[in-house]
Amino acid sequence: MPCAPGSRISACWDEPRAGCAACVWRRTTRWFPPRASRRSWSRSGLQTVSSRSLHLPRNTDHDIVSLSYLLTRKPGLQLAFFPSLDPDGVLETIVAFANTEGGEIVVGADERGRVYPGMQAEDADDVVGMAIAQVRPPVQVEAESYELPQGAVLVFHVPRSPDLHSLPDGRVLARRGMENRVLTGQELTLAAVGRATGAFELEGIPGSSIADFDTDVIDEYIEHRQRRQPSAFVGSTQALLKQIGALTAQGTATIHGMLLFGRDPQMFLPQAGLTFVKFPGTDRHSGKREIGYGRRVDISGPLARMIERTWQVVWESMDKKAVVRGLQREEETEYPMIAVREALINAVAHRDYRIQGRRIEVFMFKDRMEITSPGGLPGYITLKNIVDEHFSRNPRIVHGLLQWGFIEELGLGVDKMIESMVAAGHPAPEFRATPHSFTVVLRKGHEVGQYHPMPEWEMDMNERQMKALQWVQEHGRITNRDYRQLCPNVSAETLRLDLVDLVDKGILLKIGVKKGTHYVLKRKAG
Repeated sequence: MPCAPGSRISACWDEPRAGCAACVWRRTTRWFPPRASRRSWSRSGLQTVSSRSLHLPRNTDHDIVSLSYLLTRKPGLQLAFFPSLDPDGVLETIVAFANTEGGEIVVGADERGRVYPGMQAEDADDVVGMAIAQVRPPVQVEAESYELPQGAVLVFHVPRSPDLHSLPDGRVLARRGMENRVLTGQELTLAAVGRATGAFELEGIPGSSIADFDTDVIDEYIEHRQRRQPSAFVGSTQALLKQIGALTAQGTATIHGMLLFGRDPQMFLPQAGLTFVKFPGTDRHSGKREIGYGRRVDISGPLARMIERTWQVVWESMDKKAVVRGLQREEETEYPMIAVREALINAVAHRDYRIQGRRIEVFMFKDRMEITSPGGLPGYITLKNIVDEHFSRNPRIVHGLLQWGFIEELGLGVDKMIESMVAAGHPAPEFRATPHSFTVVLRKGHEVGQYHPMPEWEMDMNERQMKALQWVQEHGRITNRDYRQLCPNVSAETLRLDLVDLVDKGILLKIGVKKGTHYVLKRKAG
């Protein structure tokens, strides 16, 4: 069917032509024809969709997340909702997703599962299609349309791109939490350099094949993946491995595939292991200034097994003590296991696997634990913005660990480390970076069994407020200027409200007015 000026996708599906907006859309996306729900809907306008009540056909040819699954999640780093079509907003989010970790955009519904009436897929095609065609370079987007009685719901699937994309006005956006933000200056340079590292994961390993993969590990991955994503790929195992980039089109194992599924990844990638060492003192030397350690374990295998084994070794090596809180008996460890877990997974997921001759190192001293991964901070991440920003050096490895369940949600690992350490009465983690390594330091604030849990009012604080309290404890007071320097990437109004909240809770006491205003600790935990 020939297409005419202004025609819609449905009118030129069979024979796309040059100069047609809908055909431009076809060239820059992979569009799947609309499909309908088998469920009968009422005509009462606004409807609520739940994962239990919405029955949508599964796409067995592509790894498409179902609408019902998306509507059970909250918006964030990889998910955005638009109740109505906002071409500029959708375009900005597509660019931000492509430049960060990829994600899904739901148009026509909100995060509460409410479908908004009046929207039609045909009305969105030309506008969104022309908008995407203006991105440089074009973004590859997969799209689905769900036709419901009260309107259409569009879902756009944006993969993480190996390129850095810009809007028609030249802005380059990245995703931070639920927001899209503009990259500027050095961030742009670092982001452009960082894009190239992700391609390393897809390099084939000469002489390898699917025979070098562990079938038990693959089966375990698929089981977790299906549980997390019910509409996941249904096909042969080999086809799935090619789809996720674990095998090349010729059947050779990729670096990403070998790390996740290899029976013996270190035979091909000797650097992809981990060394755990426990030292009896506060440094690597014994009293005679000779290297001395109490325990050393070299850990290898596919990443999932390596994480599990390291977790076991760390648990065995930590001091533990049974404590009674209220009517319950609990086992307290030297360091919060959440913080240890997140630091370990962060090292495995984000190390630079191109660096040879050095493994991940987990060193346990008398007063601290250090987890060091080869490779400096990736992309535009710096020590100043590490809490607020997210960038994956190894996006496919990260996605694999996410599907596996080791990573619960992208972008929250550092937050969890900080919150769990402070909540357990320890100092916040220290982060150290060189051009060739990154280290997380977890320091003990007390010996096992001496911990007094923070009261409920203190647990109900965000990480910025915890940082402010730590500043007050160290310096005796905090000013608005001090707080802005502690959290440079947060608006002044948000920081002001943080301090007001701490005053309202009776934690801080406000002293002075205007430029002389400062805050001191009003009460302590206990």
